[in-house]
Amino acid sequence: MIQDLREMSDAQLLNLYSEGQESAFHEIVNRYKNGLYTFLRQFLNRQDLVEDVFQETFMQLFTSRESFDQNRPLRPWLFTIAANKAKDALRKWQRTSAVSIGSIADSQDISFDDMLNTITSDNTFPFEELEKSETSLRVSHILAEMPENLREIITLAYFNKFSYKQMAEILSIPIGTVKSRLHTAVGRFAKDWKTSFGNEDDK
Repeated sequence: MIQDLREMSDAQLLNLYSEGQESAFHEIVNRYKNGLYTFLRQFLNRQDLVEDVFQETFMQLFTSRESFDQNRPLRPWLFTIAANKAKDALRKWQRTSAVSIGSIADSQDISFDDMLNTITSDNTFPFEELEKSETSLRVSHILAEMPENLREIITLAYFNKFSYKQMAEILSIPIGTVKSRLHTAVGRFAKDWKTSFGNEDDK
């Protein structure tokens, strides 16, 4: 039966769950938990917030399963829930605490494209492996200092590989805005990346 569930579409699994088969919902969670957790780690950069939003996202999926449009893919819908809850959690936290960014570790001189290829080469993208890389640590620091809307779009595009259309749906903005915002985000990241190297040279 487990194998059968793994071969089913998201819509079929949600239908089964609405009929009372809890294992179907567990399969959906298993299917998307790794990617969703990684997205939240990159976007929020705070473990306590990640854990809360991660649980809240799947709870929202659980309570809203009957409103899911079966003609649309589940993954963008799930990330829409996560992105909205993450932004709410971040704003709430920022009202009560200042963001603290650690000092940037030593790193190697690589281009922006090389860096992206390095951290997105593994489709499973386990964050435990990401943390082992000094380059990836630098990436996390730079992302954490970016404005929320830019960090969000670059995380969706490069770390989760959503299309322009999917990002437009997740963020509820026009595709044109997605493209311009992503362009701005990449430019900001590249600038901060080069600046961090310059700061080290000045030491």
